[in-house]
Amino acid sequence: MKRTALLRFDGAVERDPAIDVWMKEHAGELGAIAHQWFEAMRKCGDEVRELFHDGCPVACLGDVPFGYVNVFTSHVNVGFYQGASLPDPAHLLQGAGKFMRHVKIRPGTATNAAALRQLIDVAYSDIKVRVEHG
Repeated sequence: MKRTALLRFDGAVERDPAIDVWMKEHAGELGAIAHQWFEAMRKCGDEVRELFHDGCPVACLGDVPFGYVNVFTSHVNVGFYQGASLPDPAHLLQGAGKFMRHVKIRPGTATNAAALRQLIDVAYSDIKVRVEHG
């Protein structure tokens, strides 16, 4: 694993009230999808913290972000800050950025939930290793 400086955000807390407000504002089918996958990120471990950044909920290990969700007009993105380096045997990840990747979920379209849950778990494990080993 190449050593790169980790992105860090100030203000991550155990539960950010701004995220609950955002979830209430995004009711409906897309909001339910975003809520489901953000809850999966929240459950990764006791050290998970969260904050509201760039208009969307972000899950962090301490102050280092590993995932986010965002609602768009017709889809939800479940994103990963170090997604470019994550194993993705189901080929769910999209994007061409240097680090970030996302999974696009559209209502009524089948999603490989087991593979996405695995990506979330691996993203969390990956960021934990990066934080602990500098």
